[in-house]
Amino acid sequence: MRGYFAAGVDGISKPMNLGNLMRIAHAFDASFFFSINARVKLSDAQSDTSSAQGAIPVYAFKSAEDFRLPVGCRLVGVEITDDAVDLPRFRHPQRAAYVFGAERMSLSKEVLSRCEFVVKIPTRFSINVGMAGAIVLYDRLISLGGYGSRPLVPGRPPPDIPPQHAWGAPIVKTRK
Repeated sequence: MRGYFAAGVDGISKPMNLGNLMRIAHAFDASFFFSINARVKLSDAQSDTSSAQGAIPVYAFKSAEDFRLPVGCRLVGVEITDDAVDLPRFRHPQRAAYVFGAERMSLSKEVLSRCEFVVKIPTRFSINVGMAGAIVLYDRLISLGGYGSRPLVPGRPPPDIPPQHAWGAPIVKTRK
């Protein structure tokens, strides 16, 4: 897969949820993780059994004003808003940072105003931040990971898989 991505959270207050999202970002091979205005220390992240902090860079920003991304990285907010794009219809940027709102809260107005894109998971109601992270990062993986189309008929290969290359006999040239 080309490009890179990061995952982060705005205003999180529960150590278990923070640990879940960090572990999920690490599992999907995020380039880095970040928090903005966290109400819990990153070092207190419970349920991060993968020890993400020892494997990927983790950044803690005190406020939206302090928040920085690499040049060319596009901020994607994951939030239920009227103008948000449904996740299955969203084309993920090659270089993206996905920011999730804290439990029982939405993304702050300051963070939301910095998002270049806003997507929503088409569910009937809000779900856990860790689960939302897993869904969004999986969607990125299947859409940008080079997996191709799904089969049209269960149990059959997709129509766009090229046939396996068959090697022929060696070509021998003779001099005249």
